Amino acid sequence: MIATPLNPPGIRKPYAAYSHGVLTPPGVRLLFASGQLGVTAADVIPASVEDQAIACFENIRAILEQGGMNFQHVVRFSAYVTDRAYFPIYGAVRSRYVEGEAFASTLLVVSGFTLPEFKIEVEATAAMAG
Repeated sequence: MIATPLNPPGIRKPYAAYSHGVLTPPGVRLLFASGQLGVTAADVIPASVEDQAIACFENIRAILEQGGMNFQHVVRFSAYVTDRAYFPIYGAVRSRYVEGEAFASTLLVVSGFTLPEFKIEVEATAAMAG
């Protein structure tokens, strides 16, 4: 991991496996993945939020790989869900793809996306030396 986790002692511990902030050293390359909706490469929108979250993370994996990176390089996730009940499902799926807490994270509950079938969207920022 290229980022240094920042969790100041004067702030409440994060609610899940992430850090309040991350610091990247000078000279890193940054990759910004646009928000990925829960749709597969075959243009299928799965019915379950878990399967949509998997689709989001698989899409991000492909973007990272094209940029010469992987999930170990992610320094920030932003996720958007249409129901608070989806938070633990999103978190469980994210934990299948990333380990530790050396990334920043935001989760927002939103009223909807471009199509009513969508339940989740995830974006990522990654950093790599050189």
